[in-house]
Amino acid sequence: MIMEKKVSIVVCVYNEEETIEYVLNTCYEMNKDAEIVVVDDGSEDRTPEILRGMEEKIPMKLINLPENQGKSNAMAIGAEKAGHEIILFFDADVTGIRQEHFHKLLDPLMKEEPEADMVLGSPSETLINYRVNPFRNLTGERALFKKDFLPLVNQIRDIRFGVETYINMYYQAHGKKIKYTILEGLTHPTKYEKTTAAQATREFLVEGRQIAEVMLNNYDLILKRIGASLEERGDSLKESYLKLQEELNERIQVLLRNNG
Repeated sequence: MIMEKKVSIVVCVYNEEETIEYVLNTCYEMNKDAEIVVVDDGSEDRTPEILRGMEEKIPMKLINLPENQGKSNAMAIGAEKAGHEIILFFDADVTGIRQEHFHKLLDPLMKEEPEADMVLGSPSETLINYRVNPFRNLTGERALFKKDFLPLVNQIRDIRFGVETYINMYYQAHGKKIKYTILEGLTHPTKYEKTTAAQATREFLVEGRQIAEVMLNNYDLILKRIGASLEERGDSLKESYLKLQEELNERIQVLLRNNG
């Protein structure tokens, strides 16, 4: 049974003048009862001007950061400002948004007995085929409970593009259930469509290094947390522990090979 739980849609934006108006208007039109929280992470294009104009058209909490501090910090601030029990993080540069996308992301959390603690939605139209990609959880469309996320905010502020990796590792380490879904028709532009090929390549390499660093820096911490959880909950988590350990090892090796 679907329950009436309130949702805060958090949109973190940096230099997305081409899409931010469309994203916010669509999120509002398709979720009239939701709270819209926008964190402008020091944009230097027309994004701040567009957001000021939109404040008069749709209700939103707008937080303007004086300089760019990275996605992870913007997510932490957005979560702190969110007023409702479910937080839906939504990218500022997607197109092709449909009502069904919100249902896929939110309905599993709305049930009297939630199907998941976090739902990750992967765009179907992007450079990466998320159906087979081992890094399908590195997506900006994610719904979760605020009470579960708030304990992370001070841990994620300065890890920038490694934030999705850390969140996923944290949830797995704490035995949280993660549900994956494909958002058919949702388009996420590649960096090669948004900037020059040289700049896009540089950004991919930087992001890859940051993700690898997050995994390496938190590997022991995550395994210790799982070990502590095992002591409390007995043998039932041993299989999950071993599976996560293998997954972490595999991902770290892939990232190290790709990013030298």
